[in-house]
Amino acid sequence: MAAATEVMEKPATIEKFRKDYRQPNYWIQEVQLDVRIFEGETKVEALLRCKLNDSVAEPGAELVLDGEDLRLESVEVVDADGTARGLAEGPEGYELSADGMVVRGTPKASSFDLRTRVVVEPEKNTQLSGLYFSGCMYCTQMEAEGFRRFTYFPDRPDVMAKYTRVRVEADKKKCPVLLGNGNEIDKGDCTDDASRHFAVFQDPFAKPSYLFAIVAGDLGKIEDSFTTASGNEVKLAVFSEQENVDQLGHAMVSLKKAMKWDEDRFGLEYDLDVYNVVAVNDFNMGAMENKGLNIFNTALTLARPDTATDADYERIEGVIGHEYFHNWTGNRVTCRDWFQLTLKEGLTVFRDQEFSGDMGSPAVKRIGEVRVLRARQFPEDGGPMAHPVRPESYIAMDNFYTATVYCKGAEVIRMYQTLLGREGFRKGMDLYFERHDGGAVSCDDFRAAMAEANGRDLSQFEEWYLQPGTPQVQVRSAWDAAAKTYTLTLSQKVGAGQAHLPEAKRREKPMLIPVVVGLLDRATGKELVPSKVLELTEAERSFTFEGMDAEPVPSLLRDFSAPVKMDYPYTDEDLAFLAAYDTDSFNRWEAAQSLGAKAITDQYAAEPGSEHALSPGFAEALRRIVNDRETQDLSLLAYALILPAESAILETMTPPIDPVRLHKARGAVRAAIAAALREDFQRRYEELTPAQGEELVIDGPNAGKRALRNVCLGYLAAPKDAAAVSLCAAQFEEARTRGCMTDKLAALGHLVEMPDGPEVTQALQAFYDDAKGDFLVINKWFTMQAAADVPDILARVEKLIAHPDFTFTNPNRLRSVVSVFAGNVTGFHNADGSGYAFMREQVLKVDKLNPQVASRLALAFSTWAKLDAGRQGLIKEQLTVLRAKEAELSKDTYEVVSKVSQAT
Repeated sequence: MAAATEVMEKPATIEKFRKDYRQPNYWIQEVQLDVRIFEGETKVEALLRCKLNDSVAEPGAELVLDGEDLRLESVEVVDADGTARGLAEGPEGYELSADGMVVRGTPKASSFDLRTRVVVEPEKNTQLSGLYFSGCMYCTQMEAEGFRRFTYFPDRPDVMAKYTRVRVEADKKKCPVLLGNGNEIDKGDCTDDASRHFAVFQDPFAKPSYLFAIVAGDLGKIEDSFTTASGNEVKLAVFSEQENVDQLGHAMVSLKKAMKWDEDRFGLEYDLDVYNVVAVNDFNMGAMENKGLNIFNTALTLARPDTATDADYERIEGVIGHEYFHNWTGNRVTCRDWFQLTLKEGLTVFRDQEFSGDMGSPAVKRIGEVRVLRARQFPEDGGPMAHPVRPESYIAMDNFYTATVYCKGAEVIRMYQTLLGREGFRKGMDLYFERHDGGAVSCDDFRAAMAEANGRDLSQFEEWYLQPGTPQVQVRSAWDAAAKTYTLTLSQKVGAGQAHLPEAKRREKPMLIPVVVGLLDRATGKELVPSKVLELTEAERSFTFEGMDAEPVPSLLRDFSAPVKMDYPYTDEDLAFLAAYDTDSFNRWEAAQSLGAKAITDQYAAEPGSEHALSPGFAEALRRIVNDRETQDLSLLAYALILPAESAILETMTPPIDPVRLHKARGAVRAAIAAALREDFQRRYEELTPAQGEELVIDGPNAGKRALRNVCLGYLAAPKDAAAVSLCAAQFEEARTRGCMTDKLAALGHLVEMPDGPEVTQALQAFYDDAKGDFLVINKWFTMQAAADVPDILARVEKLIAHPDFTFTNPNRLRSVVSVFAGNVTGFHNADGSGYAFMREQVLKVDKLNPQVASRLALAFSTWAKLDAGRQGLIKEQLTVLRAKEAELSKDTYEVVSKVSQAT
């Protein structure tokens, strides 16, 4: 037996590289766990059945196990004959470090068992990685590297083991509900202590350690069932804190929709007897796809019309689908190593996007996806944290759960479908599962399955996995009236999206870019050439269309067929035409966005403080949209009336850029639109106002009505005068009466930006009182105030942090104030640098509690190299302070700070 040992020093900061991948010396074939939860500590006994990997190691080779913040009690080796021998710390037994354990005393045999006993303290685990306590429950989060904070193990995704016996034991009163992966095979009271009970779980499928999960707590639930296409009945349950059970219904409905959709679209059935979802209040991520036991952030599980907005309902449906779809794309087939993360995440995001589009409006969903891509991923690609969808290196893997891996990764998957067609894509998916079910594979394996299933050479497509940065495509047209031909010449500016990166990180080769185009009759608006995929494979390539009696208007990059920046010399008249007549819904929206972006950049270049003069074409395009009574999907109209995000526009501008001036320019354009179309907005707002006593319905069409009405409200509130205050206050009270959080939150968001007055004070107090302590609703209350575009926002945020309901230990609550402030241009980018100093203070404070959250806060500084000289200097001062504390920083925050500091 080994003496109890605790290793608490800081793990080493080491950069890992994809090129260095090597299989482990041992595979773990089977795992048995005994988890005993007590007040203040949890004891974990693990039995690992180890098999020599004779392709890389010889008998007696060392066994490398990961481990962090564990108190080790004993290590034993069990030989094939059942003989157990304790190992002592030392060169003949095992050696400990802050990163784990190396077992040197392994038998010279092809297989053996290793038993370890450790103690962890979940109540003290503020990192929310491993086993931790949240509210009324103990729960786990193991992805990416949390299992090593639970027990010693080769914590890497290519080590796939069967968890044949997982016993969870806890106090019956404190933890009446015990849950684990797979099927429950035994349960009962503990014979040695009647106040305690246990449950035993078995998962028949091999899985990596990051998919392990247990939950123990005092939970309520709703139950249902789903019968698969093969006739197997699956028991479904969604759990939460007792007081939130009445908000679980939408999650259950969404789960059943997802299960049916995956059968219909991809022929994929669920494979266990049970499927459990647990809502947890303290959670770093959105949700986790643990096999048969999904653990969700409450923000993506709980919904009721008076507590959740239409956007919340949509997100919950999408994320419930996302985690369910992981059962095949992530669980049954997983990643060889963490560099392949997009293999499961990009693919599964694409699948949840397709699901959400089929459940609602494909066009609205696509617009929403691209808005997020441009606002979040394009800036990431254009900044110091740029990386390919398959990264080449990392220090902290948690830093690479990024918009690039997820959102751009999904665009890469979408391009397969664009190139191969929906039927061809399905053929590739079928071959992928046929070959790799039960395996840990790479992005190259997925690409090979797509290529071979369709008889296509997709070798050039690998560039999408190798190159960072956003590709740039230039399009020029030529009309030959005599020959009746129209030619589009496409050129890709090879490497242009990587100019900001160090030479060593650039890879400048032509990519395979699918550009979907259509051609429209300039006179009638009718489609002359329907959507056609043009494959740009070289630096430049021309495509000629024959039989054109007149010069058409090109509709380019339809449905955003590739994640690129496109340049074509559209006139304002062209864009107004496309906004009115394009048969592609996405490109109609895109034309209106282009007009808006041009107006904002023109205003940015104008005299500061000057009023904006709307161009006639832009004004008419917007008037046509707001008065459109033919379009049935009103969400499309709402999106078309929203100006482009400043973060998206900033990516199109040449540095140095004054972010506050850009913000004011967008505000001036918005004010001009509000003034020019006031009567139109007022009329449409009144049309969409619900009648007294009208039933509140949560569905797509009604969500579209509310979306358009609230966009109109935003423009009507723009003057911030007495009429605006009165209108917003009236909607707030109407929404309170109807129990409609969507309309209530929209009204409050405008009221908090109005001059101080009784209406503002009363609305804030009423919203808080109505919440009745509901954690997620209080988060909304914090968010609206932290987002307010007001001069004294930093003082308001500091007051919010001092509020008794604020806490730094809950990620949702922390983000509702601090992360929201980071996106508040007026406050964060204040010319005196106070916003930057405040954020630096928060990064240091949070890093001691939760490095994953802190590193994301530090990303707020990542645009500094694009800003004006004054702000560059102010941010560099804060980065210098952070770097001076390098030895104290977590590896998560260190990696972000060091890379952001090196931006050019």
